[in-house]
Amino acid sequence: MKTLNVISLILVIIGAINWGLVGLFEIDIVAAIFGSSDAMLSKIVYILIGLAGLWSLTFLNRFDDEK
Repeated sequence: MKTLNVISLILVIIGAINWGLVGLFEIDIVAAIFGSSDAMLSKIVYILIGLAGLWSLTFLNRFDDEK
């Protein structure tokens, strides 16, 4: 599970940086690397980032357990 958590965290960070760049400079790094935002590979990356974000919600429960 630790590997899945690390991969999830990396994808969430990539997603956050990408959205920051979209908001500030209208640059979509994922679309630039993998094709337009309509390209199948870009959609797969966006889906993986979304799933990583959902998985990261489980981290909140872990912080609650540490108290």
